Amino acid sequence: MPHAVEVTGLRKVYGEKRAVDGLDLHVAHGEVVAILGPNGAGKTTTVEILEGFRSRDGGDVRVLGQDPQDGDRAWRSRLGIVLQSNNDLAEATVAELVRHFARFFPDPRDPDEVIASVGLQDKVRTRARQLSGGQRRRLDVALGIVGRPELLFLDEPTTGFDPQARRSFWDLVEQLAADGTTILLTTHYLEEAERLAGRVVVVRDGQVVAEGAPADLGGRTARQALVRWTQDGQTREVRTDTPTTTVVELTGVLGGEVPGLQVLRPTLEDVYLSLIDGAES
Repeated sequence: MPHAVEVTGLRKVYGEKRAVDGLDLHVAHGEVVAILGPNGAGKTTTVEILEGFRSRDGGDVRVLGQDPQDGDRAWRSRLGIVLQSNNDLAEATVAELVRHFARFFPDPRDPDEVIASVGLQDKVRTRARQLSGGQRRRLDVALGIVGRPELLFLDEPTTGFDPQARRSFWDLVEQLAADGTTILLTTHYLEEAERLAGRVVVVRDGQVVAEGAPADLGGRTARQALVRWTQDGQTREVRTDTPTTTVVELTGVLGGEVPGLQVLRPTLEDVYLSLIDGAES
């Protein structure tokens, strides 16, 4: 089957600024992919083009087999979209909004089940303008998933969530993925990307600079352990794929305990920061 998302050579220019500069991206059906990058890297522009909200200046784009610029109502009904912010229809209640949006889709989920899944069952009669920031974000998520989408776009979905709400949302996303929903996620929370995504794509200056499983991102060299110790009054260190072997060798050379021994493994954050080093923050 074709990919759910196929992007080749995508370009978008604003005056002298190349917001997206030859970006390639492919997302398989049923895959969960996280797009990471600093502010101004081109993440949101790319996602808005895929959603059909923004035109492009070059490249080829297919989302669920169709060019988003020509997307009709039937095509849009197959998408779920959670934007970075949404403050419209503020006078409607949570229940009214979710039930209203459900009617836009041919096979929606049960609105009450959706409201409960995002933790707003106690706010069904509350107007949207009276919700806290985190609660409004949960409502945005409910509106994005009520249509039972084939492809779900999540743009910074857990901004404003407390830790418990964030983990509850992660459980929901994992259930959607288990049911076969394709998910494209942008997030600033690296823990979120590591928990949810099978593949991470790092964007810098409008281009993809690295991609892969969270545990493999950056390649072998970026994932090497750092062994640090003190010898002859000086701090020494070495990067290695086999830190245990290195420690055993040091034990033999130093005749027992290794002074100041540290074995440090790079986190996803370490690798990510090395990949975007020098990009606009």
